[in-house]
Amino acid sequence: TLALVGALFAVSCAGLYVLVSSLPEFKLEEQAKLKLPRSLSDAQDVAAVLVQYKDEYFTQVIAVFVATYVLLQSFAIPGSIFLSIMSGALFPFPLALLLVSLCSAVGATNAYLLSSLVGTRLVKHYFPERVREWQKKVEKHASHMLLYVIFLRLTPLVPNWFVNIASPVVGVRVLPFFFGTFFGVVVPSILFVRAGAAIQDLTSTSDIVTWRSGVLFTLGGLVLLLPAIFKEKLKKFD
Repeated sequence: TLALVGALFAVSCAGLYVLVSSLPEFKLEEQAKLKLPRSLSDAQDVAAVLVQYKDEYFTQVIAVFVATYVLLQSFAIPGSIFLSIMSGALFPFPLALLLVSLCSAVGATNAYLLSSLVGTRLVKHYFPERVREWQKKVEKHASHMLLYVIFLRLTPLVPNWFVNIASPVVGVRVLPFFFGTFFGVVVPSILFVRAGAAIQDLTSTSDIVTWRSGVLFTLGGLVLLLPAIFKEKLKKFD
C-alpha cells in the first residue's frame, strides 16, 4: 500500500509537470521565481510572474493552480495557504473563492481516501488518545455530521491535516466530509482571497488572520452547531 501511495504521488507530480509544460517558455529570471510557494515572499514572486501570462494563457494557469493546490492538500504538503492568497491576485474574486474551496475539498478528500487506505493503523498507533476522544465526539454529532465538519474547518483548534487523516478512522463518512470541507473553508478563504488582490503589499500572513479572527471563526462554528445540539437535547426529553 505504501508503494501505491508513492506511485500515486509520482503520477500526480508527473501530471503537474505536463501542465506546467503547457505554459509558455519563461525568461531565466522568471524561471528562478517559479517554485512551490513555501513562504509569502515565494507566493509574491510566483504571482508576479503568472499575472503577466494569466490573460493569454488563462486556462493553463487555472489548470496549473488547481493541480498544484490539490497535490499539496492530498499529500499534506505545506503551502496551500499561499496558493489561496495567490488566487486573489490571479483570478476574479468569485472564481478565486470557488477554486480555493473546491480544491480544498477535493484535496482533503483525497487525503481522507489515502488515510483510509494506508493510514488507519498509523493514526491509531501515534494518536490513540486523540482518536478515542474524537471518536466519542463524532458519535455525539453523528446526526448532524455536515455541520460538525464545517465547525472543524472553521475552528483553528483542530489542525486540518489531522481532520483529514483521522476522519475515516473515526467513522466520518466521505460525503459530509467533502461538503463540510467545501462550505467550511469558504469564510477563512474570503480573507485570503481578498488579501491576495494586494499580494505585493502584504508583509506577513498574520496581517490576514489574527487570533481574534480565529476566535470569531470558532464562535461562528459553535453558533452553527447550536440548533442541531438543542434538537438532540429536545429528543431526549420526548
